[in-house]
Amino acid sequence: MPRLKSEFFKTLGHPLRIRVLELLGESDRSVTELLAEVGVEQPALSQQLAVLRRAGLVVSRREGAGAVYSLVDERLAELLAVSRQILLEVATAARDELGVL
Repeated sequence: MPRLKSEFFKTLGHPLRIRVLELLGESDRSVTELLAEVGVEQPALSQQLAVLRRAGLVVSRREGAGAVYSLVDERLAELLAVSRQILLEVATAARDELGVL
């Protein structure tokens, strides 16, 4: 199990993949919508979406001429929200500690 967890977190180890997962946690999005939100070129987004698909974290479905992506499990959005809270608390504690010194 530690190896699987390691691979899971490696998949999350890219800022663009995290941003895409956060957006998909809000709602399903087309590639066009994702492109507008993340501000990267289409090939870069496609590459990261492929990584997320291979890892089994997102799925896509065809709608018209394009693809719409969604999370395979809504708990991914919860995981990212919890990680954000932890990071904010750690940063706040570090800032407070520096203020005491």
